[in-house]
Amino acid sequence: MKKLSLAVAPVLALLATAPAALAEKIPLNTISNYLNSLTTLQSEFTQVNPDGSISAGTVYIQRPNRVRFEYKNSNQLMLASGGQVAVFDAKSNQGPQIYPLNQTPLSLILGQNVNLSRAGMVVGHSERKNTTVVKAQDPAHPEYGNIEMVFTAPTELRQWVVTDDTGKKTTVILGEMKKGVSFKPSTFALESEVQRRK
Repeated sequence: MKKLSLAVAPVLALLATAPAALAEKIPLNTISNYLNSLTTLQSEFTQVNPDGSISAGTVYIQRPNRVRFEYKNSNQLMLASGGQVAVFDAKSNQGPQIYPLNQTPLSLILGQNVNLSRAGMVVGHSERKNTTVVKAQDPAHPEYGNIEMVFTAPTELRQWVVTDDTGKKTTVILGEMKKGVSFKPSTFALESEVQRRK
């Protein structure tokens, strides 16, 4: 619990400084437009894993459908590209575990066109401690899990919690985001990463 408190404390401090006048929840169409406006971004992150352990690193996002999580002091990597998610285990010499991106809740914010007004997609939309919390799922496949996103006003994504198809929760807390950055093509090249690690 101490580790969890240390990870969450900076976020709580940030939220505590949000003006009380901004307590109204942000409309879904505003959030959809914000997510669709994000082309590339880079941010430091803190991750609370399902077992309660804490990880940290840098996330690189290039919409649509590309994301790279690099972990500090570790060879662990999660990479989404070409419709697939590859998880490289730092302790294994085997190839990555690969899953279809569209079967993960993260695909809901990485898609070409995010439309949170789509029927059955949003299952929660509330104001909580000067933030707007949106819980979304694939309406055609709720069994894939869900993603709960936390936004501050003016509209800014601060964290998300992914609940996978087994019920395990992973929280990602973002630091200051750099938007509109340029990445090398190799950043999201899955095959190149596989070859590099052989």
